[in-house]
Amino acid sequence: MATIKDIALKVKCSPSTVSRVLNYDETLSVSDDTKKRIFEVAEELSYSKKSGKKSLTPKIAVIHWYTEKEELNDLYYMSIRLGVEQRCQEERLDLVKIFKDNYEDLEKENIQGMIAVGKFSNDEIASLTKVTPNIVFVDYDPGQEMYDSVVVDFEKATYKVLDYFVSRGHERIGYIGGRETFRDASAELQDERESTFKLYMDARGEADEAYVYTGSFTVDDGYALMNQAIDEFGDELPTAFFVGNDTMAIGCLRALHEQGITIPERVSLIGVNDISVSKYVYPALSTVKVYTELMGETAVGLLMERISGRKIAKKVTMSTKLKLRKSSK
Repeated sequence: MATIKDIALKVKCSPSTVSRVLNYDETLSVSDDTKKRIFEVAEELSYSKKSGKKSLTPKIAVIHWYTEKEELNDLYYMSIRLGVEQRCQEERLDLVKIFKDNYEDLEKENIQGMIAVGKFSNDEIASLTKVTPNIVFVDYDPGQEMYDSVVVDFEKATYKVLDYFVSRGHERIGYIGGRETFRDASAELQDERESTFKLYMDARGEADEAYVYTGSFTVDDGYALMNQAIDEFGDELPTAFFVGNDTMAIGCLRALHEQGITIPERVSLIGVNDISVSKYVYPALSTVKVYTELMGETAVGLLMERISGRKIAKKVTMSTKLKLRKSSK
């Protein structure tokens, strides 16, 4: 595992600055560019490097549903994007990066294929298809048989967490998660982690809507929602929380620390994604590892098949792995 010192050396800043950025220290005054570089280097150092081996192929684009600034608040999508870029570099592909705030640049490029990272409405998909029909969606399945997709089995991931909590004797289990909408606000998307949590607890006869908190998948909302739970339940606070992503879980950790609630002695936490930051927070975050690098690599492979002539759509569902660290018992 890369150390904070390794990251600091590559970014050319102090280890203390790296540590504070990785822990989302709000008192630190540092530019978004520096934050972005630190997060990207942390991800890059966790990837195995391979040498390029192929000649240039048609130009492709990675289309991100976030702006670069928004991406800093949800490193899951940054990690997928970096996986795409890593594979493209290995394959020596000509890659164009398009973020939400510069979609107009897409029409200026001679694009033969796209990898769309995030959630896209039918209208947005129709606009992308006007540029090229060769599109692979990552972290979203449009439900149309003409497009390839790479998705995560969040249902099984949720079962892994809840089965673990139950095996450890936890009876009061809470959920803190986020909800997403298409960027054109045409619909709110159902989150599989939240719906599976409710079904699981209902099947055990332990469903309690009061234990479910939802906001956005950000550090700030994780912090605010955990504080809300602490205020509402006091000494009856659940002994375990499943948190929808690691970024929110980092906010939850901060709230619990500030309230003097010990982790994992009083409250166990498990997040989702296993972003690089999860190893550097205190205590080290237990989480469900999502193989974001492989998601990006797989998307590139599917797109190359499409450009080469494959007509039948493929949907690839990625498995996950429970990674137990110091925030749970």
